[in-house]
Amino acid sequence: MFSKIKPLLRGTTVFFFLFVTLTNVYPQTKRDLLLGIADKCLDPSTQNYCSTCTMPRTDSTCTAEPQCRTSLEIWSLNSEFTSFRDIKMCGCGPEFIHGLTIPIKPITGVEDPLRPNSIWNYAWNVGATKIPDSEMALVVNPKNKRSQDQLHVHMLRYIPERINEMNAYLAGQINDLNLVWGTAQRYADSKDWKDYGVLVIKSSPSSFSLFVTPFNSEHAFTNYKCNQL
Repeated sequence: MFSKIKPLLRGTTVFFFLFVTLTNVYPQTKRDLLLGIADKCLDPSTQNYCSTCTMPRTDSTCTAEPQCRTSLEIWSLNSEFTSFRDIKMCGCGPEFIHGLTIPIKPITGVEDPLRPNSIWNYAWNVGATKIPDSEMALVVNPKNKRSQDQLHVHMLRYIPERINEMNAYLAGQINDLNLVWGTAQRYADSKDWKDYGVLVIKSSPSSFSLFVTPFNSEHAFTNYKCNQL
Protein backbone atom coordinates (compact mmCIF):
# COMPACT_ATOMS: atom_id res chain seq x y z
CA MET A 1 0.00 0.00 0.00
CA PHE A 2 2.83 2.40 0.90
CA SER A 3 4.27 1.98 -2.60
CA LYS A 4 1.00 3.31 -4.01
CA ILE A 5 0.87 6.26 -1.60
CA LYS A 6 4.52 7.29 -2.06
CA PRO A 7 4.07 8.75 -5.59
CA LEU A 8 1.09 10.72 -4.33
CA LEU A 9 3.17 12.11 -1.49
CA ARG A 10 5.89 13.11 -3.94
CA GLY A 11 3.30 14.87 -6.09
CA THR A 12 1.87 16.64 -3.06
CA THR A 13 5.34 17.73 -1.97
CA VAL A 14 6.13 19.14 -5.42
CA PHE A 15 2.80 20.97 -5.53
CA PHE A 16 3.35 22.44 -2.06
CA PHE A 17 6.86 23.59 -3.01
CA LEU A 18 5.59 25.28 -6.16
CA PHE A 19 2.71 26.89 -4.29
CA VAL A 20 5.00 28.38 -1.65
CA THR A 21 7.49 29.53 -4.28
CA LEU A 22 4.87 31.22 -6.43
CA THR A 23 3.22 32.77 -3.40
CA ASN A 24 6.53 34.34 -2.42
CA VAL A 25 7.27 35.60 -5.92
CA TYR A 26 3.72 36.66 -6.77
CA PRO A 27 1.90 37.66 -3.55
CA GLN A 28 -1.76 36.70 -3.56
CA THR A 29 -2.78 40.15 -2.43
CA LYS A 30 -1.39 43.66 -2.12
CA ARG A 31 -4.25 44.75 0.09
CA ASP A 32 -1.89 45.22 3.04
CA LEU A 33 0.31 47.91 1.50
CA LEU A 34 -1.08 50.67 3.74
CA LEU A 35 -0.82 48.49 6.81
CA GLY A 36 2.81 47.85 5.91
CA ILE A 37 3.40 51.60 5.68
CA ALA A 38 1.89 52.11 9.14
CA ASP A 39 3.89 49.23 10.57
CA LYS A 40 7.30 49.58 8.94
CA CYS A 41 7.70 52.91 7.14
CA LEU A 42 6.96 55.73 9.57
CA ASP A 43 10.13 55.71 11.68
CA PRO A 44 13.35 55.90 9.62
CA SER A 45 15.44 55.40 12.76
CA THR A 46 14.35 51.78 13.19
CA GLN A 47 16.90 49.05 12.50
CA ASN A 48 17.06 47.86 8.86
CA TYR A 49 14.48 50.50 7.91
CA CYS A 50 15.55 50.75 4.27
CA SER A 51 15.30 47.00 3.70
CA THR A 52 12.08 46.31 5.63
CA CYS A 53 10.04 49.31 4.45
CA THR A 54 8.64 48.95 0.92
CA MET A 55 8.09 52.72 0.53
CA PRO A 56 10.79 54.61 2.47
CA ARG A 57 10.09 58.17 3.50
CA THR A 58 11.31 60.89 1.16
CA ASP A 59 13.20 62.45 4.10
CA SER A 60 15.04 59.21 4.88
CA THR A 61 18.54 58.30 3.70
CA CYS A 62 17.44 55.18 1.82
CA THR A 63 18.01 56.75 -1.58
CA ALA A 64 19.58 59.98 -2.75
CA GLU A 65 16.78 60.66 -5.24
CA PRO A 66 13.45 59.19 -4.04
CA GLN A 67 11.07 58.18 -6.81
CA CYS A 68 7.46 59.28 -6.39
CA ARG A 69 5.86 55.85 -6.83
CA THR A 70 8.24 54.08 -4.46
CA SER A 71 8.59 56.69 -1.69
CA LEU A 72 6.45 58.04 1.13
CA GLU A 73 5.89 61.79 1.42
CA ILE A 74 4.61 62.37 4.95
CA TRP A 75 2.32 65.38 5.43
CA SER A 76 1.53 64.83 9.10
CA LEU A 77 2.20 62.24 11.79
CA ASN A 78 1.21 61.77 15.43
CA SER A 79 0.77 58.80 17.78
CA GLU A 80 -2.60 57.82 16.24
CA PHE A 81 -2.61 58.79 12.57
CA THR A 82 -0.49 59.77 9.62
CA SER A 83 -1.31 61.59 6.40
CA PHE A 84 0.71 61.36 3.20
CA ARG A 85 0.69 61.81 -0.57
CA ASP A 86 -1.37 59.27 -2.50
CA ILE A 87 0.46 57.53 -5.34
CA LYS A 88 -2.16 58.98 -7.71
CA MET A 89 -0.34 62.32 -7.43
CA CYS A 90 2.71 60.90 -9.17
CA GLY A 91 3.13 62.39 -12.64
CA CYS A 92 0.53 65.11 -12.00
CA GLY A 93 0.85 68.87 -11.86
CA PRO A 94 1.11 70.81 -8.58
CA GLU A 95 -2.56 71.80 -8.72
CA PHE A 96 -3.69 68.18 -8.26
CA ILE A 97 -3.93 67.02 -4.64
CA HIS A 98 -4.86 63.58 -3.38
CA GLY A 99 -3.77 62.49 0.08
CA LEU A 100 -4.53 59.66 2.47
CA THR A 101 -4.95 59.54 6.23
CA ILE A 102 -4.59 56.19 7.98
CA PRO A 103 -4.51 54.98 11.59
CA ILE A 104 -1.18 53.78 12.94
CA LYS A 105 -2.71 50.61 14.39
CA PRO A 106 -4.52 47.95 12.31
CA ILE A 107 -8.13 48.96 11.57
CA THR A 108 -9.64 47.43 8.46
CA GLY A 109 -12.18 50.00 7.30
CA VAL A 110 -15.76 51.21 7.51
CA GLU A 111 -16.89 47.87 8.92
CA ASP A 112 -14.37 47.82 11.80
CA PRO A 113 -15.97 48.49 15.23
CA LEU A 114 -12.66 50.10 16.30
CA ARG A 115 -12.84 52.79 13.60
CA PRO A 116 -11.80 56.04 15.35
CA ASN A 117 -14.10 59.06 15.31
CA SER A 118 -11.14 61.42 15.54
CA ILE A 119 -9.68 60.37 12.17
CA TRP A 120 -12.11 62.71 10.40
CA ASN A 121 -10.98 65.85 12.22
CA TYR A 122 -7.36 64.86 11.74
CA ALA A 123 -7.82 64.25 8.01
CA TRP A 124 -9.75 67.50 7.55
CA ASN A 125 -7.14 69.59 9.33
CA VAL A 126 -4.32 68.10 7.27
CA GLY A 127 -6.28 68.32 4.01
CA ALA A 128 -7.08 71.97 4.68
CA THR A 129 -3.36 72.77 4.46
CA LYS A 130 -3.42 71.54 0.86
CA ILE A 131 -6.98 72.21 -0.42
CA PRO A 132 -9.40 75.08 0.35
CA ASP A 133 -12.26 74.07 2.67
CA SER A 134 -14.84 74.92 0.03
CA GLU A 135 -13.32 72.46 -2.45
CA MET A 136 -12.30 69.56 -0.24
CA ALA A 137 -13.92 66.18 0.30
CA LEU A 138 -13.05 63.37 2.68
CA VAL A 139 -13.95 59.90 1.43
CA VAL A 140 -13.93 56.36 2.80
CA ASN A 141 -14.98 53.68 0.32
CA PRO A 142 -17.11 50.59 1.01
CA LYS A 143 -15.40 47.34 1.93
CA ASN A 144 -16.26 45.74 -1.44
CA LYS A 145 -15.05 48.78 -3.42
CA ARG A 146 -11.64 49.36 -1.89
CA SER A 147 -8.17 48.05 -2.71
CA GLN A 148 -6.68 48.18 0.80
CA ASP A 149 -7.71 46.60 4.10
CA GLN A 150 -6.33 49.35 6.31
CA LEU A 151 -8.77 52.18 6.99
CA HIS A 152 -7.85 55.16 4.81
CA VAL A 153 -9.53 58.52 4.36
CA HIS A 154 -9.02 60.12 0.96
CA MET A 155 -8.38 63.89 1.00
CA LEU A 156 -9.13 65.42 -2.39
CA ARG A 157 -11.38 67.78 -4.33
CA TYR A 158 -15.02 66.98 -5.06
CA ILE A 159 -16.72 67.87 -8.37
CA PRO A 160 -19.21 70.72 -7.78
CA GLU A 161 -21.11 69.90 -10.98
CA ARG A 162 -22.17 66.61 -9.40
CA ILE A 163 -23.67 68.05 -6.23
CA ASN A 164 -27.23 67.25 -7.34
CA GLU A 165 -26.28 63.59 -7.79
CA MET A 166 -24.58 63.66 -4.40
CA ASN A 167 -27.67 65.07 -2.72
CA ALA A 168 -29.55 61.88 -3.52
CA TYR A 169 -27.32 60.26 -0.87
CA LEU A 170 -27.34 63.05 1.71
CA ALA A 171 -27.39 61.46 5.16
CA GLY A 172 -27.48 64.71 7.11
CA GLN A 173 -25.79 67.90 8.21
CA ILE A 174 -23.38 67.75 11.13
CA ASN A 175 -21.35 70.39 12.97
CA ASP A 176 -18.89 67.95 14.51
CA LEU A 177 -16.80 65.52 12.48
CA ASN A 178 -16.72 63.15 15.44
CA LEU A 179 -20.34 62.36 14.51
CA VAL A 180 -19.51 61.04 11.03
CA TRP A 181 -19.39 57.31 11.80
CA GLY A 182 -22.53 57.25 13.93
CA THR A 183 -24.57 59.34 11.49
CA ALA A 184 -23.40 57.28 8.53
CA GLN A 185 -24.19 54.00 10.28
CA ARG A 186 -27.74 55.08 11.15
CA TYR A 187 -28.38 56.18 7.56
CA ALA A 188 -26.98 52.93 6.14
CA ASP A 189 -29.11 50.94 8.58
CA SER A 190 -32.22 52.84 7.47
CA LYS A 191 -31.45 51.73 3.89
CA ASP A 192 -30.58 48.19 4.99
CA TRP A 193 -27.09 48.60 3.48
CA LYS A 194 -24.61 46.15 4.99
CA ASP A 195 -21.72 47.86 3.22
CA TYR A 196 -21.37 51.55 2.46
CA GLY A 197 -19.00 54.43 1.82
CA VAL A 198 -18.84 57.93 3.29
CA LEU A 199 -18.16 61.35 1.74
CA VAL A 200 -17.92 64.62 3.69
CA ILE A 201 -17.74 68.20 2.41
CA LYS A 202 -18.03 71.62 4.07
CA SER A 203 -21.52 73.09 3.59
CA SER A 204 -21.14 76.26 5.71
CA PRO A 205 -18.52 77.79 8.01
CA SER A 206 -19.89 75.71 10.89
CA SER A 207 -21.35 72.56 9.32
CA PHE A 208 -20.59 69.64 7.03
CA SER A 209 -22.70 67.67 4.57
CA LEU A 210 -22.44 63.92 5.00
CA PHE A 211 -23.20 61.56 2.12
CA VAL A 212 -23.51 57.79 2.38
CA THR A 213 -23.43 55.59 -0.73
CA PRO A 214 -23.45 51.86 -1.51
CA PHE A 215 -20.85 52.50 -4.22
CA ASN A 216 -17.41 54.10 -4.63
CA SER A 217 -18.13 57.82 -4.17
CA GLU A 218 -14.45 58.62 -4.70
CA HIS A 219 -14.80 57.64 -8.34
CA ALA A 220 -18.33 59.02 -8.73
CA PHE A 221 -17.99 62.46 -7.15
CA THR A 222 -14.33 63.54 -6.83
CA ASN A 223 -11.27 64.45 -8.85
CA TYR A 224 -9.46 61.33 -7.73
CA LYS A 225 -6.84 61.29 -10.50
CA CYS A 226 -5.37 64.07 -12.60
CA ASN A 227 -6.10 62.51 -16.01
CA GLN A 228 -9.67 61.34 -15.40
CA LEU A 229 -11.41 63.94 -17.58
